[in-house]
Amino acid sequence: MAEFLDLESQDSVRMPWNVLPGTKADAANCVIPISAVYTPLKPLPAAMPLLPYSPLRCRNCRSVISPFSIVDFSSINKIWICSFCLQRNHFPPHYQSISEQNLPAELFPQYTTIEYETTAPHEKAEGGSSNVFLFVVDTCVIEEELGFLKSALLQVLGMVPENCLIGLITFGTYVHVHELGFGQLPKVHVFKGTKEVTKDQLLEQMGFFLKRPRPTAGVIAGVRDGLSQESVARFLLPASDCEFVLNSILEELQKDPWPVPSDQRAARCTGTALSLAAHLLGVCVPGSGARIMAFLGGPSTEGPGAIISKNLSEPIRSHKDLDKDSVPHYHKAVKFYEALSRQLVHQGHVLDVFACALDQVGVAELKVAIEKTGGLVVLAESFGHSVFKDSLRRVFQSGDNDLGLSSNGIFEINCSKDIKIQGIIGPCASLDKKGPLCSETVIGQGNTTAWKLCGLDKTTSLCIIFDVIKKENPDIIAQSANNQFFFQFLTYYQHGNGQMRLRATTLSRRWVAGPGIKEDLISGFDQEAAAVVMARQVSFKMETEAEFDPIRWLDKSLIHICSQFGEYQKDSPSSFSLSPRLSIFPQFMFHLRRSQFVQVFNNSPDETAYFRMILNRENIANSVVMIQPSLISYSFQSGPEPALLDVASIAADRILLLDSYFTIVVFHGSTIAQWRKAGYHELPEHQAFAHLLQAPRDDADAIIRERFPVPRLVICDQHGSQARFLLAKLNPSATYNSDGVAPGGDIIFTDDVSFEVFLDHLQRLAVQ
Repeated sequence: MAEFLDLESQDSVRMPWNVLPGTKADAANCVIPISAVYTPLKPLPAAMPLLPYSPLRCRNCRSVISPFSIVDFSSINKIWICSFCLQRNHFPPHYQSISEQNLPAELFPQYTTIEYETTAPHEKAEGGSSNVFLFVVDTCVIEEELGFLKSALLQVLGMVPENCLIGLITFGTYVHVHELGFGQLPKVHVFKGTKEVTKDQLLEQMGFFLKRPRPTAGVIAGVRDGLSQESVARFLLPASDCEFVLNSILEELQKDPWPVPSDQRAARCTGTALSLAAHLLGVCVPGSGARIMAFLGGPSTEGPGAIISKNLSEPIRSHKDLDKDSVPHYHKAVKFYEALSRQLVHQGHVLDVFACALDQVGVAELKVAIEKTGGLVVLAESFGHSVFKDSLRRVFQSGDNDLGLSSNGIFEINCSKDIKIQGIIGPCASLDKKGPLCSETVIGQGNTTAWKLCGLDKTTSLCIIFDVIKKENPDIIAQSANNQFFFQFLTYYQHGNGQMRLRATTLSRRWVAGPGIKEDLISGFDQEAAAVVMARQVSFKMETEAEFDPIRWLDKSLIHICSQFGEYQKDSPSSFSLSPRLSIFPQFMFHLRRSQFVQVFNNSPDETAYFRMILNRENIANSVVMIQPSLISYSFQSGPEPALLDVASIAADRILLLDSYFTIVVFHGSTIAQWRKAGYHELPEHQAFAHLLQAPRDDADAIIRERFPVPRLVICDQHGSQARFLLAKLNPSATYNSDGVAPGGDIIFTDDVSFEVFLDHLQRLAVQ
């Protein structure tokens, strides 16, 4: 694994196959597609220079010069040959002094990923571009919840950088757009929640043209096109100017005043409020990095985008209802949010959702708008929960653990002519830039070589899936002469400080074809990356393909890989063995089959959508923890050490720390729990016990500090009710119908097969 981590620290990319199958048939046999999980804004090593100029581009295919380009120093006019289309390009005059001893940084062999500071002419930042935060706050919640939410918002208002613009919309039965620029008395524009409002109605009703006439032609877009600065400043003000007004509005904010009959849900018009927020940003600040931050406390019941009727007798949709298609509101709401996502992508704005309620709020419907704009999503049980409060604080935190929020990204791919792009699974939207590199097969956001990333941060990771189109087996001579495939990823984005930057990553991977390539392919197999690509693929298929059976698909893929790459004699399961490069892969698949991405039982559609959105945006290290949680054991006998994710790891005198990404569990064995209840850790002679209790807590805090969304911390004892958080993730090697007593004294009440049984079946099927 170490060499893959080195490649990742240099180029922020992990590929399941680092030696690539060279022909279409070989690639089909590999089951896992040729793919890359790329993190465009992964922080670069400190030694990397930021180049203060624009890159040289090939005049034929527009790819950027890289260390793989062939440079001819001998000719009078120095020339570089593009590694993608072999076009000969002249260096401009100011490069004429270069030589093999005097290379520019972009040709240094170790700088295969390099960042340029460019301000592209068509993306000039408008009037000292600053970030915009538009808070959209749900007031149909109980007083206590509203209190928690207000205190959380007041806390982060002090953390917002002074030059950021802030706006506020509150909504319940009606939508209230607050005018912050009018300090003398609070002024609000009210819109009816059941009606959709168009951009023109918004301009008209909010008096954008009272002082100056409306332009007769053209699109109205910001100060540049038809609006005066003061009309924008009524609604969006720099944080330093509106802190007092905002604080007083928030402190006086009341619960939605409309009476709610006891047999009905509150009238909540989430869709109308988000649509108004999108129009307001589109009119005032198009093209600048703006985020709509929606704080939702319950399901939308009114206006466009409603997910349920007001009658409490109608239950909220479940996975069963979605499967049976008995969901009257679902498709209409999804269609509404798809239209909203297109509008936001066009404007370059992001939708973030903080959903805090015991009931579902409609994250499953909102998913398309959050994912296509690269928004953040946090799901918690209450606005008073640390998961919400700490996650919100992290968004505005600066320093080591900041999220590195950037905006207005455009992502482009170039690759060798024998490779085509099927698409991307991840938080992005297609820009429909078709070209010869697009594959016929489309997965995710496909049919394009450029994507829009309205919002992206340090860990945003895209899973790019490729196709090999070489049909025939190439002759060996050609193969040895040119056996590299090249890939280039270009990310234009607006850095948090307002600069436009371009990050270029160029990769080269060897390809092999013909008989006897098994060993080569295995030598470059990255099993963690492979598990993550499978997880993203299976989640995507479950959402888009009707009648798709995920367990069957995963099992067939795994059996095929094992029979393709395992060592065995035919029909002899006991002879089966896997190379160390592949040996953990079946274990990842076993846990993926049992994970919340595949097993939707006991999860609401909102929770499933939430888990999948985060799986689709996180890097490999984080995604692996979601698929196969890590377990660390603490005891008097030894320091903290990794333990098997198995019920046998439970022991009375051990503390276990489980990290399943969304939840962190500190689990005390029964003896430890008894000693703790007896208060031994408070006695001076039992210092060692106090340290033992504290160690997992410190490690859990370290994980929580670095993670977004902040995970839920569960502290529990063996045989306690909360122990279910740990037991649900363990391999059930001892269940209620096993023979003999389990070593840790714990068993799992399940009919699921254990990993040993799963492996037996796998070996039997793989050798057939």
